[in-house]
Amino acid sequence: MISVIPANIYIESIGAGPNLVFLHGWGMHSAVWHPVIKRLSKHFTLHLVDLPGMGLSRPTEPYHLHILADKISEMLPANADIVGWSLGGLVAMRIALDKPDLVRRLVLMSTTPNFVNKHDWDAGIAPDVFRNFAENVDADYHNTMTQFLTLQCMGAKDARATVKLLRKKFAERPVPTSQTLHRALNILLDTDLRNEVDRLRKPTLLIHGDRDTLAPVQAAHWMMQNLPMGYLRVIAGASHAPFLSHQEQFVEALIQFLEPASTS
Repeated sequence: MISVIPANIYIESIGAGPNLVFLHGWGMHSAVWHPVIKRLSKHFTLHLVDLPGMGLSRPTEPYHLHILADKISEMLPANADIVGWSLGGLVAMRIALDKPDLVRRLVLMSTTPNFVNKHDWDAGIAPDVFRNFAENVDADYHNTMTQFLTLQCMGAKDARATVKLLRKKFAERPVPTSQTLHRALNILLDTDLRNEVDRLRKPTLLIHGDRDTLAPVQAAHWMMQNLPMGYLRVIAGASHAPFLSHQEQFVEALIQFLEPASTS
């Protein structure tokens, strides 16, 4: 079933079972999850969200993390589990912090509470890495995204087929405006949730690739040490998108973490 939800947030709902919400990363849209939905939809009702201004969701004003979290939380099914990838992980954390009653459990993939290095934080990256990527996306969105996803699929058994599917899916949805891309980039550059992590009192699975260069795995280890109920799964050989490069391990980790409570 595909449905366009009011309030300008696009959600594609597929499958049957407990509600599982997916939030994608910067500059992407929810079709990035399509390589894994066939397997997961046998276990869960998947709600694939396009973040505001991306995919088929309209932009919102003002555009900052609290607003994104508010807009999306209005559309969530009750007591949902949320999977957040990269920027989507920040949104998921913000929802869980601001409206904890809406969230049952979190899965944070390739996510860090602070993406950029600071004087007291060396588990991030230089801000210029994000800025350079944003400039390339401005110049050629589809080509840059395809190149990025191709790199993230390295190590997958069916990498060529996955990239072909993603290229097709990305071409089916509108290109984000330059304004949306830069405002979303500012969220990555400016957000620091380190002082709030200890308030995430939900069972939280961290999935991280040990070769992630955009969110170094050290950040996941820091999260593990500071989350009240954190569990860490490091996937060897994976980079920033383990759900594409190591699909079987990702699906296995997700089901193992979520199914016991959902079937009890």
